[in-house]
Amino acid sequence: MAEKIPSWPKVTIRLYDDHNAEVKIAGRSHPVNHHDPRAAAIQLVSEQAAQLGRAVKATAVEADGASWPLVIHPDGQVEAIDTDPRKGKKPIWPIVLAMAVAVVLIAGTTLYITVFSKLGEGTPQVTESPKLPELPGPNVHPDEFAPRTQPTGYSSHASWTVDLAEDSTPAIKPDGTEIAILTTDEKVAVFDANGKVLWQDKVPKDAENPVYTTIDGKQVLAIATPSTLYYWAGGGAEAKTVELPDSAKVQFFGKSPLILLGDESGAMVISGGELKTVPDQPRSSTILLAEGDRTLMAQYLGPLYWTQPGKKLLQVNLQPPGGAGAIIQVVSASPDYALALWTNAKNPEEVIPAVHSTASGKMVASCGLVRNGDTDGWDWVPDPNRKFAAWGECLVNLTLTKANTRRLPGFQPLSVSGSMLYGTISSQLWAVSPNWNKYSMKEGTTRPWGVIGKRAVLVYNSVLYALDPGK
Repeated sequence: MAEKIPSWPKVTIRLYDDHNAEVKIAGRSHPVNHHDPRAAAIQLVSEQAAQLGRAVKATAVEADGASWPLVIHPDGQVEAIDTDPRKGKKPIWPIVLAMAVAVVLIAGTTLYITVFSKLGEGTPQVTESPKLPELPGPNVHPDEFAPRTQPTGYSSHASWTVDLAEDSTPAIKPDGTEIAILTTDEKVAVFDANGKVLWQDKVPKDAENPVYTTIDGKQVLAIATPSTLYYWAGGGAEAKTVELPDSAKVQFFGKSPLILLGDESGAMVISGGELKTVPDQPRSSTILLAEGDRTLMAQYLGPLYWTQPGKKLLQVNLQPPGGAGAIIQVVSASPDYALALWTNAKNPEEVIPAVHSTASGKMVASCGLVRNGDTDGWDWVPDPNRKFAAWGECLVNLTLTKANTRRLPGFQPLSVSGSMLYGTISSQLWAVSPNWNKYSMKEGTTRPWGVIGKRAVLVYNSVLYALDPGK
C-alpha cells in the first residue's frame, strides 16, 4: 500500500511537548499549538491529502527523537508502518490514529448538524484562506540614481528604492501594477507602483528569481527551487507548493510552468495543483512550452501539436506566407506565437521568416524576403502583453492585421519595457515604438527592466530604482 503512494509532498510531523508541534509540508512550516498536538497535526495533514485526492506519506518525530513512518488518508485514517518489528517500544501514533478517525467522524457529524442541515436557512459562511505571517518589511526609501544613465524621458530621482538579493532580478506583473523581488533576508516581497509592500513571504535560500505566470487558470507569482515550486495568488494568501521530481527543471517560456524531467524523460504540467505527465509526444518532436495543462510541441519541419492529459492529440498545420515554397524549420515559440522559416518558391537563395498563431497555424506576420543565412543571429523578443515584438531586424506590431511589419536593418532586439522595444544597431542603443519611431539612446544608457505605474524600473549594484518621469 505505502509503496504505491508518491513520495511527494514531503511531510514531517515533529512533536515538541504536550501542546506544541510543527508540521512541514513540502518545506512550508505549519506551527501547531493544541491540547492534543498529535491529533491536530494529523488533521492538518489529512486536509492536505484531501486537496490532493489521495493519501500522503509522513514521518512523525517524537520529542525524544524517535521517528515513525505513517500513511495519512484524506478521511483522517492513519496507518503506522512498522519498519523494524524487532523494536520493543510501541509508538503512540497507532493509538492516535483511532483518535484521529474518531475526531474526523465527530467533526463530520457536527458539520452536518451545524452547516449542511441548515443550508436552506441562510447564506453559507465562506472559510477564509490561511494568511501569510507578519514579517519585518524591507528598507524602502527615495534616492538618486547615481550613474545618471537613465533612459530618455525619466529623471535620475527614484521615488523609492529597495535592495535586492545578490544576482537576482525583479519580475513585473504584465499589467504594470506590481513588482516582485527577492530581498536580502530571504523573502519574496511584492510592491505596488508607489513602493508599498503588498505582501511578503519567506523563501528558501536556493530560490530562483520570481516569475508571473498562470496556474490552473489564475495569474500567480511563482518561484522555483531545485525541489519545490511555490506559487502565490496574492492578496496575502499563503503559497501553494508542488514538489518537483529529482533533477527536474521549471521552464517559464509559455503562459504556464513546464516541468522538464532529467535525462530527456519527458515533461510534466500542473493541473489541479498536481503534476501530470505530458502525454502523446510525437516522434522527433520538441517540447516548446506550456499553456495551462496543455503542452505545445513541434517537429523540425512542422506541424505543431497540442497535447493535454485526458484528451486527443491536436495537430496544427502552419499556413505558408505568400510566395512561400516549403517550410524549412520551426524555429521557436512564445505565448500565442510560433516562428517558422519558409523557402522562397522563386529563389532558393532567399527565405521568408513568418510568425504564426499557435492556435490555428494562421500566418500572423511575414517579414518579407531575406537572404538565406541572414536570420541565423535573429532573436525573438516579444512583449509579454502580445502587442509588440521583434524577430531580429523584423519589427512586428501584433495589434495590426495588415502592414504589421517593418524592417530595421541591423537591429538586434534586447528587451521590451512598457511600450518601447530596446535594441542595438552597430552597438548603438536604440528604442523603438510600436508605430516604428526610433530614438537613439545616449552611450551607456541603462535599459529599464520595465515600467510600473509611470516609473521606470532600473537595477544597479543589486538595488532596484523606481525612477520618476522627467519634467
